[in-house]
Amino acid sequence: MEKLKSFFQNTKAFFRKVISCCSIPVRILFVIAAVAGVLQIAFCLSPAFSDFYNRYPGAFVRGCLAKLTGWFPFSLAETVLMMLPLIVILAIVWIVKVSKGTLRQMVTLTMTMLAVLSFFFSSFVLGFSAGYRGSSLDKKLGLDRQKVSAEELDVTARALLAELREILPSVDFRYGGSSLMPYTVKEMNRKLQDAYQKAAEVYEFLPAFRSTVKQIVLSEPMTYTHIAGVYTYFTGESNLNVNFPDYTLPYTAAHELAHQRGIAREDEANFVAFLVCLESDDPYIRYSGYMGVYEYVISALYRADKDRYTALLKETDATVRYEMIAYNEFFKKYENNVAADVSGAINNSYLQSQGQAAGSKSYGMVVDLAVAYYKSLSSEATS
Repeated sequence: MEKLKSFFQNTKAFFRKVISCCSIPVRILFVIAAVAGVLQIAFCLSPAFSDFYNRYPGAFVRGCLAKLTGWFPFSLAETVLMMLPLIVILAIVWIVKVSKGTLRQMVTLTMTMLAVLSFFFSSFVLGFSAGYRGSSLDKKLGLDRQKVSAEELDVTARALLAELREILPSVDFRYGGSSLMPYTVKEMNRKLQDAYQKAAEVYEFLPAFRSTVKQIVLSEPMTYTHIAGVYTYFTGESNLNVNFPDYTLPYTAAHELAHQRGIAREDEANFVAFLVCLESDDPYIRYSGYMGVYEYVISALYRADKDRYTALLKETDATVRYEMIAYNEFFKKYENNVAADVSGAINNSYLQSQGQAAGSKSYGMVVDLAVAYYKSLSSEATS
């Protein structure tokens, strides 16, 4: 008993010494991390609590981050990434210098480094993690999501194609090539923000706030990773690779803005981006939304039934076919490389760690939602 008592006293004394080596900011970061740890456990235990947190406290955190970083005309996350080599060098120099110092200095260094790591953990949990643990989007929308057949894919693709045909007269195309976005990325962002404001009135789970899509400066090199956009949870920024063809930009930006509004799962962010694009008054943004989902659906149809796919492609308008051909020509330069393999493996592992068993393939699972959505529209029309 005396030995046990002595052990606890020594342990207590040790932690007191360790804490005394920590600055006040470091202590605050550790306290926040402890709170985040408790919240993460609660998210895993209760989808209902995750939904509540994601819609209100989480939305507040993401909105504040978006407003704060929105003051910067550039992507703060990209800047940090570009400065990473310098940060690593400075960290190594600091570690070498401190390693020659006292034990107290070594403890202070270690705790500071742990505090930096805890910041990334806390910002992820407080702002974004609940989106992975809450109820699924099909339940929020009242959709009957099931495994889909080739026939259902064909019906959905034809419904999307019919919508595209109505918009095509309002879209400008290069002769025998891709479409042209008739405004700047900045103007596109304003139109998407307007669409999100409308969508927030229709879909209660979407918070209403305005933000800015950040253009990636190194968009061309980033294309080799096959990353069209990225939401950085620790800065609250929706970042857009502007090197991709015009017609992909509004839909991709809407996808990253969906993440900013707490839609964490990739297939769900894809579908929310689609719904938001449809809320826009601008024909090109609606065109981008329809094209984004149409390409996912016909890709799934190709894998399910090549004959149906070939028949549908023959009926597809020439301008839409030219758009897809132009994209394939654009992408050939970036298709096969080590950067894409590495980024793909990292993204796949991250998504699986957040409960998305399909990993990177979850992006394409938007087709299930699209089929369920158009089936619901058909049911409403016949009832």
